[in-house]
Amino acid sequence: MSNLIRKSHFLGAKFRNLRKRNGLTLQDVTSRCIQINADVAPSVSYLSMIETGKRTPSEDVLDLLATVFQKSPRWFLDENADLKALCTESRRGGQSRIPLEPGFLFSRNLLEAAIPELLSQTGTSGRQFAHLMIRSLQESLQNEFPDLERSAEDIGGRRFPLTVRDLLDLTRQHGLKISWFEHDSIQANENDRKFTTMVRSFFESPARIYINRRLENDPARLKYELASHLGHKILHDGDGLRSVHATGGQLGGSPETGAHVTNEMQSTDVLCAWRDFECGFFAEALLCPKQPFRRFLMREHHRIEARHKIELTPAVMMRRMTAASTYRHWHYFDAYPPGHLRSVYRGNGIPLPWGNMTMASDPCPRWAVFFMLNQPQARKPSSQISVLQDEDRSLLYCCHSFRTRDSAGNTHVLSVGIDLAPALESQGFDSIDLIGDIAERCRQSGGQALPTATAQRAIRSTGRVLNIDWVTDAIEKPASIICPRSAACPRSKRCADLSSAPRVAEIGKIRDKIMNDCKAQE
Repeated sequence: MSNLIRKSHFLGAKFRNLRKRNGLTLQDVTSRCIQINADVAPSVSYLSMIETGKRTPSEDVLDLLATVFQKSPRWFLDENADLKALCTESRRGGQSRIPLEPGFLFSRNLLEAAIPELLSQTGTSGRQFAHLMIRSLQESLQNEFPDLERSAEDIGGRRFPLTVRDLLDLTRQHGLKISWFEHDSIQANENDRKFTTMVRSFFESPARIYINRRLENDPARLKYELASHLGHKILHDGDGLRSVHATGGQLGGSPETGAHVTNEMQSTDVLCAWRDFECGFFAEALLCPKQPFRRFLMREHHRIEARHKIELTPAVMMRRMTAASTYRHWHYFDAYPPGHLRSVYRGNGIPLPWGNMTMASDPCPRWAVFFMLNQPQARKPSSQISVLQDEDRSLLYCCHSFRTRDSAGNTHVLSVGIDLAPALESQGFDSIDLIGDIAERCRQSGGQALPTATAQRAIRSTGRVLNIDWVTDAIEKPASIICPRSAACPRSKRCADLSSAPRVAEIGKIRDKIMNDCKAQE
């Protein structure tokens, strides 16, 4: 039994993964075990404890589970199963998940000690980490926050579109006073990067909003500022515990508050980050109530340019699109030169370029957002079909990207896109064969190629069903192979020079060669 315990650290995760892949509940497994051997069949609660690592099954129970799933008992032990299979993919977006096993290494006490050390060693602020956690929640829920939607709709009455005057009236109705201030943009530095920063607005408890007078000439941004601070009054009674709105602040999230910013994780970091998210989501839901905005998107064929008709910033238009659209598989990037990702949403699970919390250190230059970011001449909006090669997977995306300037004058690139595979499948097309065909044509042509007429018809038809014009625009252009990082470029002529150093993935090949050489000499 002791040997079983020493080799069962991943047993619970393997059992849970196998059970879910077969569509079985814990009660189903218990019933199956009773049919085979009622004397040793485990209860539902006992199986739950096995899954969570709180119990190690006896050899009899392990044999019983192995019989149910037609596996060898040894399959469940650490050294005999493919641990990579435990990383579960989810169509509901975000990064591939891993089980927190062995359980004794992921106890709450150890995580509370390890996370601050991780932040300190990587130079990650507590606020940035909190935003990462919130982003993971957004992606797992695919931007569904019905309580915030309801609060915004109750306040705005689902009126659409709202004007600046409408927002000013709403702020007065809820007892808010507005003070206008004048403050110009200033030059700042962050991690050897020069940029322009400007304070747009902030909230003073209990009921005063300070707004930069420069926004009077920018109604789209002014509407967002008013709606967001109104959200703080409605959701948090205007207690003032939220961030200052500043353009060009800390990249990767809202500007840090407080005089002394450290990498230590403070409870206020999580609270302020969550409140910033809530107020921002409330503002977008107030300005774009789901049903009216969804009808607007359908009438305008999801064209980003339609934002001018309703005075929205492009960022609000794109972010709200990911939450209001009937299609769920979206991604969104807001990137600043040379590769800083200030805002990210991956409800379609698109792999994120490798880097730290805010900077893509080795982005594939064929991604539309990074190509446009580093090519000043690329000023026109662009739609692109991309085959993303991620290890042995070929994924198909379509995105729409364009350069713009923030309220302080900094250039950045906004990009919104969808995973085409679920839409193709819903229309009865074989997405695996279609994507494989496009990927092969691109590889044979050096990295990009026009899809076949059959693939073009399928994607064009799907784009029309989705009513997204930039999908049908993109199919008229060559599709391009992209990858999560240029150092793993799948093109025959790689985008980056890889001669400088071997990659980590090559260490295994070195090990195998050493073993083969040693065996040959025996």
